[in-house]
Amino acid sequence: MGFESPMPVQEEVIPLLLGEDNDVIALAQTGTGKTAAFGLPVLQKTDVSIAQPQTLILCPTRELCLQIADDLNDYSKYMEQLKILPVYGGSSIESQIKTLKRGVHVVVATPGRLLDLMNRKTVDLGLVKNVILDEADEMLNMGFSDSINAILAEIPSSRNMLLFSATMPQEIAVITRKYMKDPKEIIIGKKNEGNKNIRHIYYMVRAQDKYLALKRIADYYPNIYGIIFCRTRKETQEIADKLIQDGYNADSLHGELGQSQRDYVMQKFRIKNLQLLVATDVAARGLDVDDLTHVINYGLPDDTESYTHRSGRTGRAGKTGISISICHVKEKGKIRDIERSINKKFEKEEIPAGKDICEKQILNLIDQVEKVKVDEEEIAALMPSIFRKLEWLDKEDIIKRMVSLEFNRMIDYYKEAGEIHSADEYTEKVKRTTGERNNSRTPDAGFFRFFINFGKTDGLYPNQLIELVNKCVPGKVRIGKIDLRDSFSFFEVDEKEATRVMNRMNGFEVEGRRISVEPAQGKKGEKSEKINRRNKHEHSAPNVHFYDRFDKRDGNKDKPWRKKTK
Repeated sequence: MGFESPMPVQEEVIPLLLGEDNDVIALAQTGTGKTAAFGLPVLQKTDVSIAQPQTLILCPTRELCLQIADDLNDYSKYMEQLKILPVYGGSSIESQIKTLKRGVHVVVATPGRLLDLMNRKTVDLGLVKNVILDEADEMLNMGFSDSINAILAEIPSSRNMLLFSATMPQEIAVITRKYMKDPKEIIIGKKNEGNKNIRHIYYMVRAQDKYLALKRIADYYPNIYGIIFCRTRKETQEIADKLIQDGYNADSLHGELGQSQRDYVMQKFRIKNLQLLVATDVAARGLDVDDLTHVINYGLPDDTESYTHRSGRTGRAGKTGISISICHVKEKGKIRDIERSINKKFEKEEIPAGKDICEKQILNLIDQVEKVKVDEEEIAALMPSIFRKLEWLDKEDIIKRMVSLEFNRMIDYYKEAGEIHSADEYTEKVKRTTGERNNSRTPDAGFFRFFINFGKTDGLYPNQLIELVNKCVPGKVRIGKIDLRDSFSFFEVDEKEATRVMNRMNGFEVEGRRISVEPAQGKKGEKSEKINRRNKHEHSAPNVHFYDRFDKRDGNKDKPWRKKTK
């Protein structure tokens, strides 16, 4: 199988499992060779003449269960009598019962289905000599604590027990005290430490720029093969749908998919028919893919352990990988916490510029042209016709046309698209424009002039601003002059409605970014003071989200605002 020397976790664990009465706690990241570390010694110790389970391997997901069983079948290729059974939910329990009755030696199981079989009295664990808990922290996070306790209570105390975990939460310490005898602790790296082969990069952007930043990152790495982690099922599906609509080779994986849909998506991803898989943390557990180039966090997870698991899916088996996080300003604290936990520093980078992306894509195409294998015999008959067709073009023209054919659409897009500035740059820009905001023109008689923190670069135009005011403020509001700038705007409303407009609009958000409407300080600055005093006695409107922000770069100028109550 190409193994030449043991990986560190194998070197430590294999001798212990070959012995007797050795309980082991192994802290190691995903992709460090754990399956062989426990698989090879338990197979060697199996007595194939006894057709009963002698090894039990518990894991959190169906996918990991199947992956472990496949690996063990590979390792035991020349042990013809050995029987390995994966036991998991979502498949026929009757066929699993029949296989158990015929006799098996190794059971790889998810806790829920195994407990079901035990309650039916169809599986006998009385001769189990080795118990392995793989990704124990994930099983506990998924709520399997009671099931694990019930299963371990039925297994003889005279057995080896091995617990694998990437992190060491308190719940695992409880299990080790209850079921393990003087366990030997093996730590590959430091506790909770990330894989040393992984670069950790973050981009700090505004909330409304997160998706545009994601697209640029995907474009900047033409050969990307990675997982994009989202926090919720809804966000996962929305991001996947947007990527597909924008022409990316992507699909989603989350808990609302049926088992057949999950299997189909995961199979496409494994054979690289998909470049990008958008997934939730739970759905991606057990997805065992060795060649991931990138993991992208579409926002940081709430806990460090989840980040460790996410990033550990790249940089496996000694290869290098990149973990990218698309963050907003409020997540600076999380970055520092994760850095302390994994003992690695994040690299802050700027979102790639359009010209840099186009250059990267074009050079990647040239690399493919250089490396393409030419079947001389197959194309020989076609070449005379091709040469006649192109003989009026010189070499330089042919190269230009080939590149343009492939990249005109991308070049046009980035030619029109403005650059995405970091959140810090945006804050500075707002500060620089404060003076301009305070010196704005005097409003017309009977009108009050306001500042709003949206402008042309946000895709805001006069008709959309009018519609936004009408959506936010019930009743009829007379609107005067509108003055649009790049990153902010001014508008005038009937002086009598000024307080109501200001209070109502400040209770709204656009794609997670709060609308800020403030008095524009002109010659009638005394009115601003009057407005502010009156505001103290007003109640703000309920917080409401508006989605589908107008974006002239994506041709959405005519799309209506949609309202959704938070």
